[in-house]
Amino acid sequence: MKLTTSLNRSLWVFHFNSGSCNGCDIEIVATLTPRYDPERFGVKLVGSPRHADVLLVTGPVTNQMADRLRLVYAQMPGPKLVMVVGTCGQSGGVFSTSYNLAGPIDQIIPVDVYVPGCAPRPEAIIQGVVTAIAKLERLQGGGEA
Repeated sequence: MKLTTSLNRSLWVFHFNSGSCNGCDIEIVATLTPRYDPERFGVKLVGSPRHADVLLVTGPVTNQMADRLRLVYAQMPGPKLVMVVGTCGQSGGVFSTSYNLAGPIDQIIPVDVYVPGCAPRPEAIIQGVVTAIAKLERLQGGGEA
């Protein structure tokens, strides 16, 4: 697996919590520990969506966060991918009938990679990042994504 020249640097990821219970966020932090150390593969969390290649979103989207999520997505340069971590982001999970949800993430912005689980293990999150890298390669190669 090799990224094209514009992504030869590390793959930068911006994390956005759209209303999560923090279970997925804790697993993301566990993924960043030296035990898994995704930075050795060039994966790095960044503090601004303007520098990110991948938007990593956790939780269902609350009404208050829907416009902010659209804004963060619009601030990312292309090619960009969205990776949803956790069941709540995919379907709303146990919060799906809540009055204050705008919906699952794919009803707000386009989603490229899903990482299922409540909360997903760090190995599953790393697999999702590998899937995102493969999809970015296809996007950069001009192929069908």
